[in-house]
Amino acid sequence: MTIAKVAAYARNSAHESASRWIPKPRGCKGMATRTRPAPNVVASTPIALNGGEAVAYALRQIEPEIVAAYPITPQTLIIEKFAEYFADGLVRTEFIAVESEHAALSACIGASAAGARAVTATAGPGLALMFEMLGVTSGMRLPVVMHLCTRALSAPLNILGDHSDAMAMRETGWVMMSGASPQEAYDQAIVAHVIAENSAVRLPFANLIDGFAVTHAVERVDVLPDHAVKGFVGEYNPERSLLDLERPVTFGSMDTRDDYFEHKRQQQAALKAAGPVAMHALNRFAEVSGRRYDLVECYRLNDAEIGLVVMGSLDGQVRVAVDAARESGIKAGALRIRLLRPFPAPLVIAALSHLTVVGVLDRAIGFGSAGNPLYAEVAASLYHQPARPGLKSFVYGLGGRPTGHGSLMSAISELESIRTAGRTEPTTTYLGLKQ
Repeated sequence: MTIAKVAAYARNSAHESASRWIPKPRGCKGMATRTRPAPNVVASTPIALNGGEAVAYALRQIEPEIVAAYPITPQTLIIEKFAEYFADGLVRTEFIAVESEHAALSACIGASAAGARAVTATAGPGLALMFEMLGVTSGMRLPVVMHLCTRALSAPLNILGDHSDAMAMRETGWVMMSGASPQEAYDQAIVAHVIAENSAVRLPFANLIDGFAVTHAVERVDVLPDHAVKGFVGEYNPERSLLDLERPVTFGSMDTRDDYFEHKRQQQAALKAAGPVAMHALNRFAEVSGRRYDLVECYRLNDAEIGLVVMGSLDGQVRVAVDAARESGIKAGALRIRLLRPFPAPLVIAALSHLTVVGVLDRAIGFGSAGNPLYAEVAASLYHQPARPGLKSFVYGLGGRPTGHGSLMSAISELESIRTAGRTEPTTTYLGLKQ
């Protein structure tokens, strides 16, 4: 696909809430789901797996040519299990045990440029050590897949989960999708390659898995047969390869002021195109698995007056809190963000614009910024709407701190007080913070 076609594809997707590729989220006010024929679902087998093992299971089924990784908590469950598959001869993958995370992603870059399907996994400080190569991967338009087990960044040293690493990664040009359970970690591990390798995208993909809350949680995971996964993902056929001697190509060459600007604009167009491509891939996956996902997930928002926005594994607890608020007479709802990059702003607008007040739950701090990361995304999405809800920022769960039902109910109570008072204050509430 030419650069002009990629740019046109992205422009045609600008109004994504009306796009034929992006059905509007089910259960949201004024939204209708695109009808589809009855899916030809393949029978799944239920297995008890934690989130890390679920991703490793998917990798065994996919059999990428290269897996390169360095062990780091809480990612180790993925790599240890996959190393077992490799040692037992269950995969034909070349497993590269490198000396650092920087080397892990560098190995994937070289492999992908040579035409191989390449995968890595990391967490927190490991992602930080990779940081130089994150922009190299996306700038070279290499569809490497990373399974990021989200973890707090040091210092102080903390090996537990929050979203500090993922939010630091946002501006590096990767497609980023967040799961909330071992099942979703497994499913997104499969869908990731289809999105990243699409000719309109050709960008790296990060499968965000909450550290410990998902990586170490043992739940029922419905796994597809190996042949169904291989058939869905297909063979990787790169458009360009360093090993294609008939069509020589250069990756990572020096790019000065004459061309750098244009290449970055092309990269932005490709990332925008990833939105409709992701929704199409999720719809295809639903036809095979029977499990349907949207780029954003609405819960009881139709007649809601206040809403909470969340990303990741807190989603279930938020829904319980919304139900409890409803029982007490508060018209609450929730919106879960699945696709972080490209951020699905039109869908967020469609889901939230009718509310009076929206609280955004961040599991990371935007140090020194005008708003915390997810809050800033939602605020920017809603800014140009003639009628928009008031916004309130909440931070929770840093360094793996549990967020209980009481904290979420207090957030809902604060939103209801703002609604009745008729005004919001530009302050952040830190849920569960010691006083």
